Amino acid sequence: MILRHMENKSEELDAVFHALGDPTRRAVVQRLVKGDATVSDLAAPFDMGLPAFMKHLGVLQDAGLVASEKNGRTRTCRIQSETLASAERWFEEQRAFWSGRYEGLDELLASLGEDDDET
Repeated sequence: MILRHMENKSEELDAVFHALGDPTRRAVVQRLVKGDATVSDLAAPFDMGLPAFMKHLGVLQDAGLVASEKNGRTRTCRIQSETLASAERWFEEQRAFWSGRYEGLDELLASLGEDDDET
């Protein structure tokens, strides 16, 4: 299994965000975070045929968010937590960047307010 490092790989990050951009796929990820599940169990809550659901699952697998294993006639899926962690790190980096920018803006506004008080 290859670990995906997304910090500098925008294509992989784009694939993750594309995959998570659909409510069905987000629901599948949310379910798999709780534990492994069969394709049938994952598909059951959705009002769509199995071929349509399999396309959603394929997008999640292509993005590296979900892996599956076939045992006999049963296919079991599991979350790829390292891919989720990489996406989470990207969000944390963005949050830290913008937090720093807001702090700088606050300081600038405070200094401008002090200049107005002096005149």
